[in-house]
Amino acid sequence: MSLAWKHEVPTLSWTAKQKNPHLARAVLSYLWNQVEQGTGCPTGMAYAAYAGLAREPALKIWAEKVLGTVYENSRREVADKPSVVIGYAMTEKQGGSDLRETQTTAVYSHSAEYHGAVAHWYELTGHKWFCSVPQSDGFFTLAKVNGGVTCFFFPRTLPDGSFNRFFIQRLKDEAGNRSNAGSEVEYSGTMAIRVGEEGRGLREILSHSHLTRLDFAVGSAGLMRQVLTLALNHTTTRNAFGSSLAKRPMMANVLADMAVEVEAATLMALRVARATDHIDTNPQEKALARVATPAAKYFNCSRVVAMANEALQCHGGNGFVEDHPMARLYREAPLNSVWEGAANMMCMDVRRAMQQEANSRDALFAELADVRGQDSRFDAYVTALGPLLDDMQHEEFFARPATEGIARALQGAELLRHSTPEVIDIFMKTRLGGGANNWGAMFGTLGPGVTQSQADRVVERACLW
Repeated sequence: MSLAWKHEVPTLSWTAKQKNPHLARAVLSYLWNQVEQGTGCPTGMAYAAYAGLAREPALKIWAEKVLGTVYENSRREVADKPSVVIGYAMTEKQGGSDLRETQTTAVYSHSAEYHGAVAHWYELTGHKWFCSVPQSDGFFTLAKVNGGVTCFFFPRTLPDGSFNRFFIQRLKDEAGNRSNAGSEVEYSGTMAIRVGEEGRGLREILSHSHLTRLDFAVGSAGLMRQVLTLALNHTTTRNAFGSSLAKRPMMANVLADMAVEVEAATLMALRVARATDHIDTNPQEKALARVATPAAKYFNCSRVVAMANEALQCHGGNGFVEDHPMARLYREAPLNSVWEGAANMMCMDVRRAMQQEANSRDALFAELADVRGQDSRFDAYVTALGPLLDDMQHEEFFARPATEGIARALQGAELLRHSTPEVIDIFMKTRLGGGANNWGAMFGTLGPGVTQSQADRVVERACLW
């Protein structure tokens, strides 16, 4: 945590003076997720929280402190700390991802000056089924006021130095991510500051979700790169059956397949970050981000699980023992897919964007049109994508294949812009144009049309970047 805060993993987007700070921060997060995944939640929440804190005058001091670069694990009041950690507590056991079913209630208490601005304080009563990083200094949460879901922020330590009434009921015994605490919490007279208007809480909190979802797409791409790095290191340095493992024909197929997948996932996530840099100034980039963010979150966070499994198999039995890094990464891999909305929620969000905001579809196809004409397989795929999106708008049943289609099209476009002929050719043959004869469900099933020498060059490239 100290290293992450020192090197601005949560904050670079808001402090950098150069162009494209969200892209720069995404690259930093991509690298950091290859160092320590257990800090991914607190760094990502602090990153997303700044925008919400900065909009609320009563929380100005929190916006300032969340940009701090000296991590301090203490319960001191916000004014006395060099930096703060921010948590989110939204999910309730009866509602899950449907935040409209929030049953926590809030009753107005009083209004008073809070660090130079007037804060409207409410008293919260309720229970949250998931609260990540419960040791945070402050939390965003939701509660109903007269039946309307409203956004609140509450500090763990109140201005007079006393501790707020925030009770950790238990820590979750999770499959992975054990270095980061997940918990159930109870509010019983918890004092919280209202954020935004009463009854507008969902709109307020969803304004943060673009940033958290982007961070998960980037983080999963980073985790994919890390498991590939470990697989490459093991297979290129271990000899068996008379040669390097990486040079054995089937292993070369596996490694090249994985390398193409990681590069495509990385470029897509960074493209969403670049669009985020222009959300406030470029309507087309804003519309593209609206549909590309949940698509990238869905695809990368789901795909990393298969990557971790294949990388573990590259290590054999050594990868399945707890003193090897692969065991932890294997347990870590599924987490991002359920945080901030599981796969179906992301696909529903893509569908909602297409139904409610016609410019999101226009922006998507404008993004793809920029590289059309460079590869006939890509052109054919984009042409076929239009009817699939039509089907999705009429029937929810097609939301998943349509969202995957969007993700693959975005990946193909970015590879055409930035990658090498070998990688582009394999991607187009197997992901977009080859059909079942050329690529199977598992890694290592690059089929006819892909040679081992081509795969070897892709693996050599992956060892360098």
